[in-house]
Amino acid sequence: MHSQLVVLGGGPGGYAAAFLAADEGLEVTLIEAEGRLGGTCLLRGCIPSKALLHVAKVISEAQELTHDWGVQFSTPTVNIDKVRERKEKVISTLSGGLSQLAKRRNVKVIKAKGVFESNTSIRLEGDDESVPSEKQVTFDYCIVATGSTPAMPPAFQIGSPLVMDSTGALQLTDIPKSMLVVGGGYIGLEMGTVYANLGSKVSVVELTDGLLQGADRDLVKPLHKRLDNLFEKRIFLNTKVGSMAEIDGQVEVTFEGPGKFGHERFDRVLVSVGRRPTSRGIGLENTKIVTDQRGFIPCDKQQRTVEPNIFAIGDVAGEPMLAHKASHEAKVAVEVILGEPVSFDKAAIPAVVFTDPEIAWAGLTEDQAKKQGITVDVESYPWAASGRAQALGRTDGLTKWLVDPETHRVLGCGIVGPGAGELIAEAVLAIEMGCEVRDLTEAIHPHPTLSETLMNAGEVHFGTATEIYKPKRH
Repeated sequence: MHSQLVVLGGGPGGYAAAFLAADEGLEVTLIEAEGRLGGTCLLRGCIPSKALLHVAKVISEAQELTHDWGVQFSTPTVNIDKVRERKEKVISTLSGGLSQLAKRRNVKVIKAKGVFESNTSIRLEGDDESVPSEKQVTFDYCIVATGSTPAMPPAFQIGSPLVMDSTGALQLTDIPKSMLVVGGGYIGLEMGTVYANLGSKVSVVELTDGLLQGADRDLVKPLHKRLDNLFEKRIFLNTKVGSMAEIDGQVEVTFEGPGKFGHERFDRVLVSVGRRPTSRGIGLENTKIVTDQRGFIPCDKQQRTVEPNIFAIGDVAGEPMLAHKASHEAKVAVEVILGEPVSFDKAAIPAVVFTDPEIAWAGLTEDQAKKQGITVDVESYPWAASGRAQALGRTDGLTKWLVDPETHRVLGCGIVGPGAGELIAEAVLAIEMGCEVRDLTEAIHPHPTLSETLMNAGEVHFGTATEIYKPKRH
């Protein structure tokens, strides 16, 4: 069996590449080991976690209405089977839609594990009816989009179902009375938020001195304060997990740190210490491709590997491991195959943490500017001055711009607060277009909205923000 283009992996990068290539007239074969299209993001990542976070948010908002507004609700009861059923329905609806789109585009989908035999052929491992009898596909071009998997350090692999990775946590088999989250990154905090609002007593242990390393500290501060309340002041920083063992139906964990030392037992443990690229076991040794020390496949700005006809996109191609980065890299790879002079050269790749409050940033961060010695003006607008935030009772938010003091161009943006993930899109467009601050302040934003804070933070740069006082620049 021969195909002009073989796409290895059916996640956000893989199916985006396959669909675009088919739309442009290429003969496309998509090889995916899972039974459904969608990859980690749809099947056991972004989509199911956001569905559960929606449930958590509604519960949290109901509690806030009771506490702050005097609106009384009875204590919620959670039918965990119904919650799980609804989550699975969301996944099946979206994945089924992708399958239909593949059929309409004449993309041949093969359910099998693909292993390179050479730089022009892939061996198919699997017995699904979609696998051809010859068990091999040859190709002119191949796009590797095999994604990533949760990292599980050997010390935590104790052979107990009570120790979960993010995939296990999303299965939502029950609501444990107590749960420890190992790792203060976005996945652990998002899942910790879900379980805490569903009724679990959640603790978080983080090896470093702060949550969400990589995000600016002023953005993390409001989130840390809110999570400290949700998790009942059980966030332990600068603390190492020494060992784990299952004892009497619980997991006994040893801690070594200033905030937590000794032993404690938990009903469940979620290990969330990062992800690793899925580059092993796919036959790269039968090509010239050699992964780097972390397992990523090196490629240039056109997503091309050392094999001119093989491209890599998404998590397997390097940081940041984000679905929206993968889908844009997919477009670049396909357009390069079609002969277009394009490259992946983005000024801003947005990152969003879907906790409550949400944190979002794009472009240059304040921490990056300090480390790289880049001089910037940091213009912050507190949401306490926002009428919309006051009406929502969420004045702990913040919007800030990083501005080039010479050209007045916006280089980066950071937002913390409800809906930050939706608001950051305006910042991405502004950074990509090379907008100056005045472009933002002269664009009329609707009132009263949280989107106004992007304009207001720009006005701070000129000392003209109406709701706060900051002297004009000379």
